[in-house]
Amino acid sequence: MKNSGISNQKPKSFEPVSLISTCIGIGYLPFAPGTWGSLAALPISWLVLLHGSRGLLLITSIALFCIGVMVTNFYERRCGTSDPGCILIDEFVGQMLVLCVASPDLIQFILGFTLFRVMDIFKPWPVSIVDKNIKGGFGIMLDDIVAAIYAAIVLHCFIWITSH
Repeated sequence: MKNSGISNQKPKSFEPVSLISTCIGIGYLPFAPGTWGSLAALPISWLVLLHGSRGLLLITSIALFCIGVMVTNFYERRCGTSDPGCILIDEFVGQMLVLCVASPDLIQFILGFTLFRVMDIFKPWPVSIVDKNIKGGFGIMLDDIVAAIYAAIVLHCFIWITSH
């Protein structure tokens, strides 16, 4: 039998690829791991916005996206499973991206969190197309980015309407 380069051995939980892919193990929680991954991004995003800027949060999101593509591709190949549910770096990065339009404001964060979870769960078009057709680490990450763009647009409109 020819080796396809795919192993059915899940990376150990303490390996760097696992720690990053699962958001330091949060992905192993038994109930609603995607929600936990999004929640994990909130305090970090708050601190970046409070002590940095939206631009810094955006740069952080882009850097984590690139890292996420690499580690999720590796993690997926090692598991031999397409888009394992324990991978959360995609939700983490997506949530950070939504909050790039926010201020460190509790209402904006709650709304940004809720909007992202709705877009990620229901996957409106073209999120659903990306989710079904683009595979590997890039696909794992990209559908959450598209969902985040939708959520960020709605959040931005809310912020603009309430400030005028």
